Amino acid sequence: MKPGDPGRKPGSIGIVGGGVIGLSLAWRLAQSGWKVTVFDRSKPGSEASWAAAGMLAPGGEYDEHSPALEFGLESRRLYRPFVEELRADSGAAVDFQENGALELAYSADELLTLETKAARQQTLGIPSRAVDPARVRAFWPRLRHEGLHGARFYPEDAIVNPREMSAALTIACAARGVELNDSLPVGSVVINEDSAEIKAKSASFRFEAVVIAAGAWSSEIEVVGVPPVPPSKPIKGHLVGYHQPEQTCSTIVRHGHLYALQRANGLLIIGASVEDVGWDRAIRNEVVEELSARGAGVLPHLAETTPSEVWIGFRPGGTLEVGSWHSQRLFLAYGHYRNGILLAPWTARTLSEEINASLQTR
Repeated sequence: MKPGDPGRKPGSIGIVGGGVIGLSLAWRLAQSGWKVTVFDRSKPGSEASWAAAGMLAPGGEYDEHSPALEFGLESRRLYRPFVEELRADSGAAVDFQENGALELAYSADELLTLETKAARQQTLGIPSRAVDPARVRAFWPRLRHEGLHGARFYPEDAIVNPREMSAALTIACAARGVELNDSLPVGSVVINEDSAEIKAKSASFRFEAVVIAAGAWSSEIEVVGVPPVPPSKPIKGHLVGYHQPEQTCSTIVRHGHLYALQRANGLLIIGASVEDVGWDRAIRNEVVEELSARGAGVLPHLAETTPSEVWIGFRPGGTLEVGSWHSQRLFLAYGHYRNGILLAPWTARTLSEEINASLQTR
């Protein structure tokens, strides 16, 4: 589609946002025969998706029944076939480890809280098992064992490398004819009775429908023709990375709000802060020092190790929105907060099915 072309392309979908959510949806829609165009304000996969640690961890996210729980568990079940299909379609490597998670308790009170949570999670379909300190010492030798009262292992938690996933999705989308417009921020979306128009810089593009999947930036896009879309805002997070010469963290490890995981390329990640400070991209030394100290409190060898990477990302805060918004010409896919990577397969499947069902005239 040429810039400024006012004519609607039959069977066309415009997606605003080229993170893991937008790219996963574009891939699925292209597989269904749609002509898909993705717009991103920078480079696809370069914002929240690039910054994410990549935990696929219902055990660390959910401890009460909710729709979000059901979505997360279903998306976790979808992950292995999703990654296998993505590898086949793109020919690219995607680091995906079904290695589980170990959650630690360093006091009697922490252990009681952990066991109470685990019992509640068991009724929700999130299994875990107790691990005594002796077994932790045997199988997780790098962890701090002094003062350890106990732990629980969550066998169904996993990790994926979002940077590799984004790269593979970009390749798979391009191979299926998806047009990727990077460094083209969208200013507004106009919803009409029979089409939807994206306005970006001095150009306009018309589609059968538009999906807003721009993460924390989603509600900053002006939308005309329907009620205002639900708000989304940035929730900043710092992460610290250590390139390790060997495997020093074989599973996800959690203690309180701290987590550690190691990718196949050796990068050990400690995360993450939660800061409601708007679009502040500054890396704050005091936050990095606190994360580093807490990480060394769980993995003592890090006290003698200098971080090799420090970065921030903006989680999309707000309510989870996946579906049409007051029109079959506008769909939303944002508000995933900490679980955008986990929920990508479910979001792509759910929304592609809804679009296929609601737009029968393509």
